[in-house]
Amino acid sequence: MSPSIVCTGLSFDWPDGTPVLTGLDAAFATGRTGLVGLNGSGKSTLLRLIAGDLAPTSGDAASSGEVGYLAQDVALHADRTVADLLGIAPVRAALRAVENGDAAPVHFAAIGDAWDVEERARAQLQRFGVAPAPDGGTDVLDRTVGRLSGGEAVLTGLAGLVLRRTAVTLLDEPTNNLDRAARHRLYDAVRSWKGVLIVVSHDRELLDLVDHIAELRDGSVHHYGGNYTDYTEQLAAEQEAAQRMARAAEADVRREQRQLVEARTKLDRRVRYGKKMYAQKREPRVIMKQRKREAEVSAGKHRIMQAAKVADAERSLADAEHAVRDDDRIRIDVARADVPAGRTVLEVRRPGATLSIRGPERVGVLGRNGSGKTTLLRAAAGRAELPGAAITRGGPVGYLPQRLDTLDDGISVLDNVRAAAPRATPHEVRAGLARFLIRGDRPDQPAGVLSGGERFRVSLACLLLAGTPPQLLILDEPTNSLDLHSVGQLTLALADYRGALLVAGHDLPFLRGLGITRWWSTDGGSVTETEAP
Repeated sequence: MSPSIVCTGLSFDWPDGTPVLTGLDAAFATGRTGLVGLNGSGKSTLLRLIAGDLAPTSGDAASSGEVGYLAQDVALHADRTVADLLGIAPVRAALRAVENGDAAPVHFAAIGDAWDVEERARAQLQRFGVAPAPDGGTDVLDRTVGRLSGGEAVLTGLAGLVLRRTAVTLLDEPTNNLDRAARHRLYDAVRSWKGVLIVVSHDRELLDLVDHIAELRDGSVHHYGGNYTDYTEQLAAEQEAAQRMARAAEADVRREQRQLVEARTKLDRRVRYGKKMYAQKREPRVIMKQRKREAEVSAGKHRIMQAAKVADAERSLADAEHAVRDDDRIRIDVARADVPAGRTVLEVRRPGATLSIRGPERVGVLGRNGSGKTTLLRAAAGRAELPGAAITRGGPVGYLPQRLDTLDDGISVLDNVRAAAPRATPHEVRAGLARFLIRGDRPDQPAGVLSGGERFRVSLACLLLAGTPPQLLILDEPTNSLDLHSVGQLTLALADYRGALLVAGHDLPFLRGLGITRWWSTDGGSVTETEAP
């Protein structure tokens, strides 16, 4: 039987009673599946339920094969060893015991046929680019996760899944901490993956390697054939059809309402005519009473029938409108961030080379992890020094770091923005936040309860609603904490921004979507102009 996953009536609530999934029915067959959905829709929770990392409140998630799970927080287990992460620590312990002369059956049972597991483990680590310890004295299998970069920890976990040959593999945002070289190693592995593979990711390049997309929306899983690009095309066609149906349904409601009014008007005329005939006694009273009763019965039936038609049309309209997704878009007041074409907004001078950004140019910064991208951006924002370089800024600069730690979680969203824009009235701040899709009572809630996408939008609002908006906006890996919907919103929003952009990242589709025209590369602290990737 092909390995598969079947979820039946699957429900999960957090301990405080907050529901995440309710009565979910879903199935995943052999092949590569990209699981997408809005932040908070339950994607990571679903993976954890399938993996057995969480127990469902009710229902069941069954798999016909061994499940391997790579969590988002794999890099946080700093004290675990590489062998632990690979899942071979018990086998290694048994191998050491046998080597030391302990012939207990339990050790041989633990080893099974995995006598060469250490050699195979080192080969997989090498394949995924996880280097031995820098000092050369520590076995790579004994290195602790705390000594690995975030990307190395993810690749080590992936190597462990390959080593175990799991029939079902679950990957939760595996490219979040990977540079371009590491991402390509992951992509190569995904291309040749066997069995069931479910990937939660906002990496469009990765999602274009899958066989089909499963979207978790409104508590249900909706399947689409093909990769992410195919999914977006299908979704666009669906939305176009849904909008046509909504327009047609709206026209039906107006027509039925109009016919109901016309019918009532006709009936009122007939009633007035009947009363007139009765008053003039032009017909026998018995006949007039009979006609009155018949007219009342007919009128009642007609009213009920016409009202039912209106109700049916309104239900059809509600269904059609539900199928049309919200087209929320972040709105930036472009005039406030306008920068003249010839103005130098940033200049980085080093011996023998000068890099500059003039006018509303858009520059992308590339480089492997640890090559100095964040250092460059912090220096450009005036938050740090860039060794061996002099930096000049020609106007106000806005900077969003990777961690989005610029907000005070203990105060409201409204107060966070007012602190950045002290001259703005509360009404102006609320109106500004609404343009960033922060509406209703959300501005009055603490910043600490915001989702990743909301947190990014509020942080961006603090910069762009400030008394002096930035003419240079610097973003460090801005898509790391955003779902695909939020990435799309950000791309559209920044298309309206008329200032200069300096953006570091590994998400090439996002960078290209921003209209990046120039590229800088960092390597060991140096910064150079480079060709488009």
